[in-house]
Formats: sequence, structure tokens, C-alpha cells
Amino acid sequence: MYTRYFSLRQPPFSIAPDPRYLFMSERHREALAHLLYGIGSGGGVVVLTGDIGTGKTTVCRCFIEQLPLDCKLAYIFNPKLSVHELLLSICDEFQITLQPAPGGAGAASVKTYVDAINGYLLASHAEGNNNVLVIDEAQNLSADVLEQLRLLTNLETSERKLLQIILIGQPELRAMLARPELEQLAQRVIARYHLGALTELETASYIAHRLAVAGAGATALFARPLVRQVYRVTRGVPRRINLLCDRALLGAYVEAASVVTPAILRRAAAEVFGAPASVPSAYRLPLAAGVLLAIAAAGGAAAWQLLPRDAATPATAQARPAPVIPPPMKTPPPAVTPAYASADDALRELAGLWGAPLAPGAPCQAARKRNLHCYQGKGGLYELRLLDRPAILTLRDGQQVAYAVLSGLDDTTATLRVNGTSQPLSVAALATRFDGVYTTLWSAPRGFRDAVAAGEMGPDVDWIGARLAQLNGIEAPALNQPFDRRMQQLLRDFQAAQNLKADGVAGPRTYMRLAQLGGVTEPRLLAAKGQGK
Repeated sequence: MYTRYFSLRQPPFSIAPDPRYLFMSERHREALAHLLYGIGSGGGVVVLTGDIGTGKTTVCRCFIEQLPLDCKLAYIFNPKLSVHELLLSICDEFQITLQPAPGGAGAASVKTYVDAINGYLLASHAEGNNNVLVIDEAQNLSADVLEQLRLLTNLETSERKLLQIILIGQPELRAMLARPELEQLAQRVIARYHLGALTELETASYIAHRLAVAGAGATALFARPLVRQVYRVTRGVPRRINLLCDRALLGAYVEAASVVTPAILRRAAAEVFGAPASVPSAYRLPLAAGVLLAIAAAGGAAAWQLLPRDAATPATAQARPAPVIPPPMKTPPPAVTPAYASADDALRELAGLWGAPLAPGAPCQAARKRNLHCYQGKGGLYELRLLDRPAILTLRDGQQVAYAVLSGLDDTTATLRVNGTSQPLSVAALATRFDGVYTTLWSAPRGFRDAVAAGEMGPDVDWIGARLAQLNGIEAPALNQPFDRRMQQLLRDFQAAQNLKADGVAGPRTYMRLAQLGGVTEPRLLAAKGQGK
């Protein structure tokens, strides 16, 4: 109704989960990175939770659009199902043909369903495909259905799990997985992420982003003080922001106003939430020239200005706020992120944090001579906070790729290093270019092997046993003891507690956390801020 009046291509604040309007805050980027990480992780369960309206389903739709061609998807959005109904839904989604029931009568048994699913997954795996089952609103799953999902994770080859399961739900899902009877399923969770509400700055960026996608151009329909009030009323929940802003724009259209005014916002809040928005009286005074620079969507979208409206200008359909020049920024925009053009140069900078200057040649090979191993992962800033170690970030701006050395991180500020000099940058600015891929260094124990099989012995097994004993407050095993079931179970428990893949196999990320928690001296990402683990 109001789109033509404001020269918009479409309503900017529809609550439909349209991926075009996905605002990639750091939280949304990390949520999406977790889902993408799941499809390449070799199977298991990935859990994404968030309060109502925080954007879980929109992130899921964006994830589905980015699935590679060799990934087959089953998507279930109505999980109030029995075990039989769940298995039938999986068969329908994967287009699995069921064999007729014996005797030609009666419903198929659970075994019939599972055998058919297993046969399909084996054939699909042989063709080089991955298979992903996504269940939305998973907090509505019954305990019996969750147990059946756990059993489906047992379908595997000698190399990997055959089915990747992604559970998306409200915060109650986390509580469900913490129940003692679901402990075995919880141990199958290889990654989990909770999608929280937006901050005040992100709320401003979110509003600006959606208006820009809808074609608002340089028109400022919400002035800065009103954006602050939108945040206070909606508490940063995207769906509540959409409802309020949509109603406010409708109110402006009805009153033939050029922008949303304090009175219009108060009425919109009362209509939508039953409570008026308290707009500060300072808004009615002349405002100093200034803007709030809002970082727009993923892929290096252009910045968008939310311009304060001159209180002396009448709110009429013909009068529009005039653009103003932004003041100097305290932190630079993403375009001037301190970075290297070469990954090799960035890796040499990173090695310097370990006090290990690298000899000429391939940096990772040179690092091995200093007992440092390169490790590349994908999981965003969330995973780097868990690993608590400096890393090289891959930054993208359109077709351009650069590499930043992240040496420090807190809730709002990232510290980047170039040529030995540190420079702060807002986390929000960094997130617009960071694609989730990172490279870090780690020090392996003596005799390190990529995998240790049950019953094997060696210095690396001794190291694992000593660290696990230290962390559990038990007596360390004698040297040259085999990697037995007890040690493997201790390792699984440790991995689960650290949000690692609880498979009982010591990989690089497990070694990193064992070393850190065991007191090994090495560079930390969070320690400088008093947040190290």
C-alpha cells in the first residue's frame, strides 16, 4: 500500500523469510557458517537455536540456497510426528521407494523404513553425494522421535556417517537435549549455535539494509533517535522490528508524512504491541549534523546512512530530509580493513605471534620445521572464540580477496596486525567481509599421528593421557600404555564439553584445546581481554 508512495520496489519489512532480506550480522554469519560446516563434517548433528523471530528460518532458507549440487536435502517443517510419520516423511523427501509390506497388508514397520533409508544412503554415498536432513521447529519433537534420529546417525560406512542432521528450534530445544535420557543424542552434536537478538547498532543496520534492498535509495525514513526507540521497543528481535517498522511506514503513508515521526512511531507501537514507544524529548530539539553509518548486507553491500531529521522542517509529503556529510569514523569502514593481499605474507605475520620467524619458501612447510602445523577451518568468529587462538581470516569484497591476521577479539572490537602493527576494527565491520574461512597454527605433541587407533601406543598417546588425567584430576597413566576404551571415553567426554565432534579421535582442534586447558604457553585470541579459557 505504501510502497509506491515511498518509491519502494516492495514492502521492506515483510515477515516472510525472504533470503534477499537476510541481514548478515555477525551472529547470522556464524549461524550460517555452522550450518555450512555441518555438510562437510562427515555426519552427526548440528543444532541451531534462537528465540522466536530472531531469523532462524531465514538463515535456514539462505543455507538451502547455498547447498552444493552433490548435496541431497530433506526438509521437514512440521515435526509434530510419530516415529513412523517421521520415517515416512524422510522417505518422501528423499523420494525413497518402500518395498511392499509382507503379505500385502498393514503399515510398514520401523525396520522397513530404516532399511530403505539405509539402502538409499549407501547408494547415494557411492555416487559421491551428501545427504542432509533439516528439521525446523525441532523443539516440538518427542523424545521417541529424537531417539530415532539418534539411531539414524548410526547409519555409516567405515569412513563417515551417511546422514547429516540439522535441528533448528527455539531455546527449549537446548533444554531437551540436556535431558539425561537424550545424552547419547547430545553426544552426536558436532556443532551448536544460539542466534540471539540484534544490538542497537545492528538494529540500525538491519533497518537500513532492508530499506536499501527494497529500493529506498538515499531516503532516510527513520531518523537516528527513532531507530534507538525501535530497538528499545522491539529488544532487537528482527520479527518485532519488521512488525513495528511496517506499521510505522503505513502510518506515515496514511498521514501523508515524508518520514516516520515520533507520534507515528508511538501509535504504531501501541497498535502492534499494545504499549506506546517513549520517544525522548531531545528528538524535538534541533539536532547536530551527523549520521549513523550502518553496514549493509553480506557480499560487501554499500553502507547506508540513517540521517537525523531537522526538527525545524515540517513533516509534509513534499519535504524530505537533506543529506548530510558523515563525521569522521572512530573505526574505519570495511573498505580499509588492514589486510594482506597474499595468504603467505599473512601466515608469516601469524607465525611471528608464536615467536617463530619462518624461513623462505612455502610458509606451512617452513612452519612444520618449527613444530607448527597449519590448520584451516570454517566456522566464523564463533568457532575462533571457542578455539581462543589468533588466526588468518579470508576477507571478500566482491571478487577481491584479502587476508587479515586476527590477533585479539572481544565482544565489539577485533584487533588486526599488519607488519607488526596492531589496529582495532569493529566486529560488525569485520563481519561484512569475513567469509568464515580461517587458518591458524598449532603445536603438535611429539610423535603426533593424524589418527590413533584403539590399542596403539606412543608418545602422542602418552601426551593425550597425561592431559586428560590433568583435566579430570585423576592419576596419569604410565608411559607407553595403549589407547584403550577408558581413555577414548574420557576423550569423547572432553570433546563434548568443548563443543567439538565427540568421536574419540584426537584431531587438530582437540589437540588445541587439550594444550590450552592443560596450561601450554601459546598465543591467545581472548586472553588479552581477560577472557581466555
